[in-house]
Amino acid sequence: MSKSNRNWWKAIERRVAKYFSSVRTPLSGGNSKITRSDTLHKNLYIEVKARVKHSAVTLWRDTALKAEKEKKVPVVVLVEKGKKGFWILVHSGSINPKHIGEEYERLRTDGKSDREEIQGGNGKGQ
Repeated sequence: MSKSNRNWWKAIERRVAKYFSSVRTPLSGGNSKITRSDTLHKNLYIEVKARVKHSAVTLWRDTALKAEKEKKVPVVVLVEKGKKGFWILVHSGSINPKHIGEEYERLRTDGKSDREEIQGGNGKGQ
């Protein structure tokens, strides 16, 4: 990997960390002794994937054009058949990142977890 490419993704990780009021993990990934997360955020495990193009983002852009005509915030929701829960794709400019950490903390202290979803649990939920 070229030095300029390595510096590019490090800069992206720093920008994402700053957005979430955190800092980039030094030696992020498998070399870090602290965490494998790309940031040192207290509550969020953040994995940054920088690519030329993502198919989900292409879908979001198409949705954004439609939402703009109706003066609405574009949100793409991804659902896997037979699985509980869903994933929400919203542009960073449309949300307050502080609320994400606060909501996670509330769910964590209520004893709820993503463990079943992580393990691929099936269910009849939404």
